Amino acid sequence: MCDEIVELHRAADEDVDQLAKRHSGRLLCGLGCAQCCVDGLTVFEVEAERIQRNCREVLESKEPHPPGQCAFLGPERECRIYEHRPYVCRTQGLPLRWLEESPSGNLIELRDICPLNEEGPPIEELPTEDCWTIGPVEQQLAQLQSRRESMNRVALRSLFRISHQDAKNAKHEKPKD
Repeated sequence: MCDEIVELHRAADEDVDQLAKRHSGRLLCGLGCAQCCVDGLTVFEVEAERIQRNCREVLESKEPHPPGQCAFLGPERECRIYEHRPYVCRTQGLPLRWLEESPSGNLIELRDICPLNEEGPPIEELPTEDCWTIGPVEQQLAQLQSRRESMNRVALRSLFRISHQDAKNAKHEKPKD
């Protein structure tokens, strides 16, 4: 499972990078820009476990960012887990598109982009291939998660509490003979 989530993130990054290059003149995202780094994000357990496995130092020895923004923001509003960040964070800032069912039962396309990146051609006029389509990668994540007994999601902020508790428990365990 570990290798599969890493591969899923790597493949998404390749596609995101290509799309970001096409929009390089409009994307203003960068270090310290944390408008999209909101509190309350949840991820499937498979992504939470990747963060726990690879970001132990942050989770056990650092404090979460104060409520209101992502718990993983550092003092300079940088992402402290950037290399291992979840999928949802990998597509932020891009022109997004998704399909929803209208009340009449028809599928309608919706689009959105970070307000900081609105400069440029209206996103409604962009070709489909110039937008990140929400859905396919989320389905792959759900398939990875469905191999487990549940479809549980984990609040990113809660990973700090879980790791602090694990560290505390490890200190109080008696050595095994």
